Amino acid sequence: MKKKRNNKVDPERKMALESLPPNVRNSLTDEEVELFLNSEEWPESLFKKMKDFIL
Repeated sequence: MKKKRNNKVDPERKMALESLPPNVRNSLTDEEVELFLNSEEWPESLFKKMKDFIL
């Protein structure tokens, strides 16, 4: 099981999610959005969708 941070959403992560292009944001599942916002580790599927945005 992946480690999750506390339930408080990091404002920087929320802003990063909101700044993604609509086609990328809309391709995320509810679970992936939750992981994007709160998890310290992402599943491979999320990395693949974010590959063009990860520095």
